[in-house]
Amino acid sequence: MNFSLAPTELAFRDELRAWIQKHIPGDFGTPRWPAPEGHGAKLAAGVAWAKKLNEGRWAAVHWPAAYGGRDASPMEQFILYDEMAGYRTPIPPTVIGLGMAGPVLMHYGTDAQRERYLRKIVSADEIWCQGFSEPNAGSDVANLSTSAVASGDHYLVNGQKIWTSFGSDADWCLLLARTDPTVPKHKGISCLLVDMRTPGVEVRPIRQITGESEFTEVFFTNVVVPRANLLGREHDGWRVAITTLMHERANIAALVYAGFKRELREVVGLAKRLTRHGRPLTEDPVVRRKLVDYYAVAETLRINNIRMRVGKSAADDPGPIGSIFKLVWATANQSMHRLAVDVLGPAAELLAGPGAESGGHGDWLKRYLRTLANSIEGGTSEILRGIVAERILGLGRTLGKAS
Repeated sequence: MNFSLAPTELAFRDELRAWIQKHIPGDFGTPRWPAPEGHGAKLAAGVAWAKKLNEGRWAAVHWPAAYGGRDASPMEQFILYDEMAGYRTPIPPTVIGLGMAGPVLMHYGTDAQRERYLRKIVSADEIWCQGFSEPNAGSDVANLSTSAVASGDHYLVNGQKIWTSFGSDADWCLLLARTDPTVPKHKGISCLLVDMRTPGVEVRPIRQITGESEFTEVFFTNVVVPRANLLGREHDGWRVAITTLMHERANIAALVYAGFKRELREVVGLAKRLTRHGRPLTEDPVVRRKLVDYYAVAETLRINNIRMRVGKSAADDPGPIGSIFKLVWATANQSMHRLAVDVLGPAAELLAGPGAESGGHGDWLKRYLRTLANSIEGGTSEILRGIVAERILGLGRTLGKAS
């Protein structure tokens, strides 16, 4: 396979590089681009960065131009992530809107819904969250019990969602709810677009082991949702859910590569700065072997991202292959951050954050603790192995059952 970029892709990359040099002063969280303190300030920084990307028409390059994109190919979208991987930037709170809600709105939404929501997603004027998981329906999403009872021109929603990223900040929720409890669980689900400011919506942040609250519980008590906010056909929400998750994991494939490449660069920098017996840790054979292994993972993610995207259009169904990327990345990312903590030793607990006060070593313990969620978020590793077995390897649903 030829991994060289086509002339149009090279032109796209060069235009992007010129924009980056003009608009990114350095890594976010360093003196050249200071990171604010507090959730509200960090959110504002993320929104500002999302809006700057939108001004340059980089926010959703693979979207149709009619909705604020560039009609870029999946390959050009990957080039964007690859180039951005060289920099640490604020986290745009538009991730779910751009990677999940937007694509399924384009696929299943009415003309009125697409006109109402899509441009506000790209412009970061509205933030989205995803209401799929519940306390008893995490890995088994179809086991959900949140109900949406039809009544005239609206649905009455009652139930609870959990692990809702951006729940505290979202304007809208892509919600799965049971609209027919009399049929098999996959057949009685509908997808609704819920205004998070509707009376009866209550959001409770969940404090994580890192001390932050990236996600929330969301409670719905007699929440009125207009029928016009039904996405797709009634009782056919499982189809919408599967499409959403495939877009999520295909989007994750590019995002995790970019993040892993950037983090590897930082771990290598840490190993160069730290010494053992007067020699940099990069000369330690165990550390060197592990760093080479992580480099091989990064290259695997890069090459397979290209293989997945070549010859595809942005409108194509991404399919289940993104599950492989998530599996490979989760294990490697946890191991790589554990290496950073191991080489720092007891000092890892003392470093509060990046900057001169921590000797430039950064908050590696906190970052390692955050990676513990990698094998759960975006689909547990166990579920993803089942998807790979059934939908990619064709091993069937009986895999692992007793004979």
